[in-house]
Amino acid sequence: MSITLYEQDFYSWVYQQSNLLREGKFEQLDLAHLIEELEDLGNRHYDQLESRFIQLIAHLLKWQVQYWKQTNSWRATIRVQRTAIAKLLRRNPGLKSRLEEALNESWSEARDLAIAETDLPDDQFPEVCPFSVEQIMNSDFWPNP
Repeated sequence: MSITLYEQDFYSWVYQQSNLLREGKFEQLDLAHLIEELEDLGNRHYDQLESRFIQLIAHLLKWQVQYWKQTNSWRATIRVQRTAIAKLLRRNPGLKSRLEEALNESWSEARDLAIAETDLPDDQFPEVCPFSVEQIMNSDFWPNP
């Protein structure tokens, strides 16, 4: 079994495929790998949304649970993540339909991150996310202790 260009040199494969598309040589395209790469590209945007939710929720939890240590750094992180998520959603409006899913998938990791960064006992943090997507994204929302 021979190694394909896709497996051997991804960079060259990408340019080969784009040239074939440009030239209208659709019968020569590596459709299986093109489909795989397109789906992966879409998943990267979702992964970015989830990653930003993790950071944002962890900082909202820290803001709420460790209120006596609220810092400008935490405030800045919350604002930056909200802005970055809003920008990601503007550029990729299809992700809006997956906000609840991203919140649910990022909750556990966000909670674990907040616990690790505060050194507080696990039982100081809620088992289920106390914030809605609307609250998380609302620039005027700052959770109370």
